[in-house]
Amino acid sequence: MQLNTKIYDADLYPDHFDKIPDSILLLILNKLADIRSLGRCAAVSKRLNSLVPLVHDVYVKIDKVVSIDGDSDDYPFSNSHKPRAFFTTFFKLFANLLKPFNNAVNSSNKTLLPQVSQHTAHTPDQVLRNFHHIHNLCIELPSGDVGTEDGVVLKWKAEFGSTLQTCVILGGTLLDKKPVSMDRGGGAAVDDSGSIPESFYTNGGLKLRVVWTISSLIAASTRHYLLQPIIKDHPTLESVVLTDADGQGTLSMAGDQLREFREKPFAASAASSRRTQVPASNMKLRYAPYLELPGGTGMQGATLVSIKPTSGEGSSSSKKEVESFVRGAFDGLFKAAAKALIKKRTYLLEMNSF
Repeated sequence: MQLNTKIYDADLYPDHFDKIPDSILLLILNKLADIRSLGRCAAVSKRLNSLVPLVHDVYVKIDKVVSIDGDSDDYPFSNSHKPRAFFTTFFKLFANLLKPFNNAVNSSNKTLLPQVSQHTAHTPDQVLRNFHHIHNLCIELPSGDVGTEDGVVLKWKAEFGSTLQTCVILGGTLLDKKPVSMDRGGGAAVDDSGSIPESFYTNGGLKLRVVWTISSLIAASTRHYLLQPIIKDHPTLESVVLTDADGQGTLSMAGDQLREFREKPFAASAASSRRTQVPASNMKLRYAPYLELPGGTGMQGATLVSIKPTSGEGSSSSKKEVESFVRGAFDGLFKAAAKALIKKRTYLLEMNSF
């Protein structure tokens, strides 16, 4: 077999890629964001390898979490409500996350990120160490931190500075695609005053909501603690979002909150040295035995808990600001559920720091 080969003249076939300004390439790389894709780009050429560490927007998807024993004491509740994948003490990224970077060689013949073996695990701060200008960082965990029974809906969103500033938790014992009668599953109809039925206190309904609340706060404070080295090593950060593939919980920090985090010392929890202390807080609980949502969907045992510290930075937020945060915390059906629940009667509770 005869192979036809052609020799291309650089003058006749110039490389137009070299004509693209670095500023345009950086715009493209920022749109790409995904750290795996950035790693592949860094392996293409020395020019891209030098530009990848300069990107402003980075998205890190964690495929697997390494659990380390020792956090079970944080959950004084029954095993049926214990988190199934609660990131415990540390989360690590495995070699397949870093493979695209292994062949990315810069002008000094050093890899963009450290060479890894097949069995080496890396934490997010190690993966991000060679990115020097990150403004917006999003990290996605493989699953939610709080285990729930089948059919239970649980969502939370929290904002932190050096400590918790505000948190909202939305839960339901069942999300139905078809409307159900108000007495299905033993639920009682809401009276005109919107009062919580007596059965809520006697059938374990209140205890379950306490479990949801404490578990969500522990998950949020653990995520906050584990962001320390990343925030410390990246002074250019303007926003950080730590979420999960299940869409269960979201922790967010913005400009003022990041500055506060860097300037003020934060306290580790007395119960666990591997998470931030949750401050003493006021909680507002709203409940509906059944909540009809758009599209013929209904939520049984719908509960909304908004949490605000009794002192410190988070306590200075106005009622209007907190309600705005609650209304905008979720999307789709869950946004509609939060808006409906915020109109319900409010029950006030107090929580000590832990």
